[in-house]
Parts: sequence; C-alpha cells; structure tokens
Amino acid sequence: MPPNRCSSVEHHTKVAMTDTDLQLLRLLEARPELSQRQLARELGASLGKINYCLNALIAKGWVKAGNFRDNDNKLGYAYLLTPRGIKRKAAISVQFLRRKMDEYERLRHEIERLQTEVAAVAQVAAVAAAPAKKPR
Repeated sequence: MPPNRCSSVEHHTKVAMTDTDLQLLRLLEARPELSQRQLARELGASLGKINYCLNALIAKGWVKAGNFRDNDNKLGYAYLLTPRGIKRKAAISVQFLRRKMDEYERLRHEIERLQTEVAAVAQVAAVAAAPAKKPR
C-alpha cells in the first residue's frame, strides 16, 4: 500500500499503519477541534481522503467524534483520541521511528558509496586533465 494512503477499515487488524494515519492521529491529538476541511488543508490531503481515514480510525475505536453544536463555543465536531487510540499512536510512533532510522542508515551508506565514487571519478578526471610531460 502506498505511504500516502490511510489503512483500510476492512483490514485494520492486518494492514500496517501508514504515515497518513500517524500524521492524522498526531494532529487530532494536538488539535481535536479542527474540521475535516481544516485537517485536509493541514495534511495536504483531499477532504475525501480525510473523511475516509477518520471513518477508518473511528471504526477501529481509536478516535471518537463528539458533536458539540449545542455548546456555546459552537465547535461542531471534535475528534478525540480514545485511550485505545492513544496507545496505538504510541506503538505506531515506535514503528515509524524504527522505519525512519532504517531508511536513514540505508541513505547514509548510499551517500558514503556515492562520495567514494565521486572522489574516484574526480581523481581520474584530474589525472586525465593534467598536462602530459614531454620526454627529454
């Protein structure tokens, strides 16, 4: 599954969480009052995608939507992480960190290989560009 999609409602127990799921959980934890439209804007995603992801998280029991329209603050809906959602967010964060650290190590090794290649090419180019000595 591409990293920019949220995990499926139907397969939530078997599918690994995506970066979008984690970003959405983080944002909901920090700013539960945001509307779906505001969440979409913050995450750079479509409104439909955010709606789908929120419904998936609600179906998993990780998020609950509360209607506060009768409240004087007129917040509308607030999306709150449930205790189960907070626990899963922590576990997902650990998985995410491990994955990013592995990616970092792979990139670090690739950069070292490229630096070695570039140094070798530069050395060959310098030798080739040096004026040839005339025999005496």
